Amino acid sequence: MASGTALIYDDEMTSYKLLWDNPECDIEVPERLLSSYEQLKRYHLLERCVHVPVREGTEEEIMLVHSSEYLEVVKSTQTMNEEELRRVSGNYDAVYFHPNTYRCAKLAVGATLQLVDSVMSGKVCNGMALVRPPGHHSQRNAANGFCVFNNVAIAAQYAKRRYGLQRILIVDWDVHHGQGIQYVFEEDPSVLYYSWHRYEHQQFWPLLRESDYDAVGQGKGKGFNLNVPWNKVGMGNSDYLAAFFHVLLPVAFEFVPELILVSSGYDSGIGDPEGQMNATPECFAHLTHFLMQLANGRLCAVLEGGYHLKSLSESVCMTVKTLLRDPLPQISGEMAPCLSAVESIQNVRAAHKPYWKCLMYEEATPLHNLVTKSKQMMEAELIQTSTHPTAKQAVGKTNSDEAIKIDRFLESHMKKILFPVPPVKTAAAIVSKADAHLLPISVQVEMEMNAQELKTLVSALDAELVKEERALLSLQNVVAILDKILKKKVCNGIAESSLASVSTTFALKHCFDFGLQRKILLMNICQKQQTEKTNSKYHISLNWREDAERNNFFCAVLGFILPVAYSYQPDLMIIVIGPNRSLGINGISLLTCLLQGLAESRILVVIQDTEIKLVQSVAKTLSGVPAPDFGAYAPASQENVLEIKRLRNQLQQEWKMLRCSVRDWISGS
Repeated sequence: MASGTALIYDDEMTSYKLLWDNPECDIEVPERLLSSYEQLKRYHLLERCVHVPVREGTEEEIMLVHSSEYLEVVKSTQTMNEEELRRVSGNYDAVYFHPNTYRCAKLAVGATLQLVDSVMSGKVCNGMALVRPPGHHSQRNAANGFCVFNNVAIAAQYAKRRYGLQRILIVDWDVHHGQGIQYVFEEDPSVLYYSWHRYEHQQFWPLLRESDYDAVGQGKGKGFNLNVPWNKVGMGNSDYLAAFFHVLLPVAFEFVPELILVSSGYDSGIGDPEGQMNATPECFAHLTHFLMQLANGRLCAVLEGGYHLKSLSESVCMTVKTLLRDPLPQISGEMAPCLSAVESIQNVRAAHKPYWKCLMYEEATPLHNLVTKSKQMMEAELIQTSTHPTAKQAVGKTNSDEAIKIDRFLESHMKKILFPVPPVKTAAAIVSKADAHLLPISVQVEMEMNAQELKTLVSALDAELVKEERALLSLQNVVAILDKILKKKVCNGIAESSLASVSTTFALKHCFDFGLQRKILLMNICQKQQTEKTNSKYHISLNWREDAERNNFFCAVLGFILPVAYSYQPDLMIIVIGPNRSLGINGISLLTCLLQGLAESRILVVIQDTEIKLVQSVAKTLSGVPAPDFGAYAPASQENVLEIKRLRNQLQQEWKMLRCSVRDWISGS
């Protein structure tokens, strides 16, 4: 299986710049690349990546998306003087040309295709291309919004042609709508395009009606264009996560992509003058983590926008750290999407209900932005809106002061959230040591804890337990792994135990005795409880009926478990898998994969009396082996959907990430 992360960069792509005064374009500077590359050096991430050389994109490759006439126009700028360059630039919206632009644009295309080749050939599992100029706005016959050639659109066409791919997912998290990509693929069902973007009811650049939620695609491509319009500024981590949980991830898992291309624009991050959003750098780590669970981990991130250098460089580093499979930092901020974000999510889900099985039971209808549109005039008085992608949003002379404040905030914030990575990712303590060779090579196999040491530890917390030999034996593996997790010698681990319930009870006591007084998420995967307990904020029973012939657990994980877990923000997770479990191996693997974004990946999985295949699968997901094939998506039964809705209605006031309709938001407030 492929492993490793590619990083593609060439400082020649910094060799063009704006040659005249133009306030529309003066934030697109060479330092965008340089600052990102230097920050990767400071975090010692460069040395951990596989370096792939850059090449030029060929004319044939560029013409997979662009016309020969447009290509000739760009090529002609190589020999132009400044006056001629200004005249050609003026033919397009928010674009500037330089004599080196053509060369750099060809390198940007070539770098992107080198990344695709590296991933598809198995040389690496994933990677990032730091390129300039960006690409997602450029169209068949036009440069647009700093973009010359559409790097990601060309990459998708190239991957389809060279590797015969039939399903490619493009995720565009830049703050501007990538209309260029949408135009290329809006009639193409082989490419699922997802974009969130600042829209403000068509008052923000590029001012297009087709950037709204109801632009779902054309012809055979209907349902394959997902636009999430942000109708106010200030969107933060919880808004972005909610859009993933309730829109992108359900559709993406149903789509089953063979390759993921990310238009990685970081102007959607905090401090950026374009976006005016509040997402902090670690948010992009979590978004990347979710996408890595698709397409067997084949992911290519390609730089687009990002104009606050500190915010940009930290966000790039968070993305690369995640691609390298480092444990994720805890995500900051209150986990509660705002009303405007929930309204957009409801509209997208309603618009796409006819096209996706995961949305077939969606009851909400489009609101046509009635909830937030009435507030638009009031907000406009407080916030300068932009009619061009480069208009300065902060007021005049305060720009530099605000940028310095954001720099200081980010410096402090990153120190708070970053942590030393434990030397071992995953450890396992299993009953049958003869099966140890079946685990991934990277998994460290632990011996049981010394009997006398174990007795001393147990007696200090539960004197009666020491007298029960079977109970004591069941603790050996669990305590051996948990102790290393608590001491930060390993990130996570798996332990077999003959008495999972006894082991789990003791594990909780041990955590509190160790000094972990914070939040622990305990998940028990077992048979349906014989006695029904009333659900409460901290005790939730999900009665899920799994279809033996269909993989229908996606609905529960994405629509309920993940939103609740992110709302809770645990410091440790314990997943207990009992005998005669109610969930198959695929469902357990999916759950374990997605939950690793929480608690700095501190997860203890306790398994009772089960087959080696489950142990293998869980060990693989914990150790960061590229995500397994979770099986074909199947819609949940109506019974299971009703169970999710029942729980959501009960608990959305407490766990606000469950909200995916305006009615939910209002009733839960």
